[in-house]
Amino acid sequence: MRSSAPIGRHAMAFVLAGGRGSRLLELTDRRAKPAVYFGGKSRIIDFALSNALNSGIRRVGVATQYKAHSLIGHLTRGWNFFRTGSNESFDIMPASQRVSENQWYAGTADAIYQNIDIIRDREPKYMVVLAGDHIYKMDYELMLQQHVDSGADVTVGCLEVPRKNSSGFGVMHASHSNTITAFVEKPSDPPGMPDKPDSCLASMGIYVFETKFLFDQLARDAASPNSSRDFGKDIIPYIVTCGKAVAHRFSDSCVRSSNESGAYWRDVGTVDAYWAANIDLTDVVPDLDLFDREWPIWTDGAVTPPAKFVHDEDGRRGMAVSSLVSGGCIVSGARIRRSVLFTGVRVNSYCSIENAVILPYVDIARAARLTNVVIDRGVKIPEGLVVGEDIDADAKRFRRTGDGIVLITQQMIDRLGA
Repeated sequence: MRSSAPIGRHAMAFVLAGGRGSRLLELTDRRAKPAVYFGGKSRIIDFALSNALNSGIRRVGVATQYKAHSLIGHLTRGWNFFRTGSNESFDIMPASQRVSENQWYAGTADAIYQNIDIIRDREPKYMVVLAGDHIYKMDYELMLQQHVDSGADVTVGCLEVPRKNSSGFGVMHASHSNTITAFVEKPSDPPGMPDKPDSCLASMGIYVFETKFLFDQLARDAASPNSSRDFGKDIIPYIVTCGKAVAHRFSDSCVRSSNESGAYWRDVGTVDAYWAANIDLTDVVPDLDLFDREWPIWTDGAVTPPAKFVHDEDGRRGMAVSSLVSGGCIVSGARIRRSVLFTGVRVNSYCSIENAVILPYVDIARAARLTNVVIDRGVKIPEGLVVGEDIDADAKRFRRTGDGIVLITQQMIDRLGA
């Protein structure tokens, strides 16, 4: 139960959104991972931002770096409703060489250190540091409450993950009182939990600090010539050794609607994981409830006409089954099954689309048959193209993953006619 005076009103959320996400391959050739589309109309970063807003936090900063144009455009259009006259703020902080003329953000900690003057102007008592590239719903107010009640120097959001999948995380040991006794960033041989040797307690990349303490730690780290300027590699291990670090379990603050049975968190960092997380949304009762009106996922409210389905004759019937179809889409005499169509997609007559994640403004010409695909924004699929039925042909023409998902970009399409 929340207290009468929410701590979130005294906090600032700082979202680290500068990473490329290279395992998403060509999907991040033109955009940073947090700007990648998800769930029919959102971007990945919208989940962290929506969690902050829904948690009562009204001061937000977003640090951008890698190919930030798409992300900055989205933030400018979709997150411009904060009222600066009411102690609210939304600051986009590109890597702008604020410390020196030849220094971009050297690491996650440095991204905050270079913007200390802006943060100080916002006067937050607490800082909630967030990764901007995960899909989940979480009430940060509960984590803030634990941080204050425990007297921690840093509180680290964490969740249990299979040991075999945890080498890409910061891994920690925590006592029964949740005090973190050891922390190692991305170990090659992750240590299992004492009571669950096949699982690890992994960092979510979510940290809570009192602002003054964080500033002191960032200044100390910036003065160290051997630091990599990173929270997971430098800041957190130092506090674990020299201060008080406390673990906050995701299960204690994850947000579930009545339709969600478990604690949902996904790192959609590979094409296979990205495809699967989107396609899972087409289930009758998906693990992630995007229709939860009590915890909405805010995003750019693009002005679009309704989705449209036309033609009703044998072999040419506009229809979609077990699918998400966004505004501005036209399904013209085509069959769509178990797919996610983002804004403005056009599917023409006699097409068959199944298990497809189709990003905005894709145009699919007549008689195409597409199965198990991810199609990048704005691609024009030629008439009669068949994907998902011939493994060798798919691998020669497009990017085919080990799980058999085919990623299609316009550059790949253009090479077909070369």
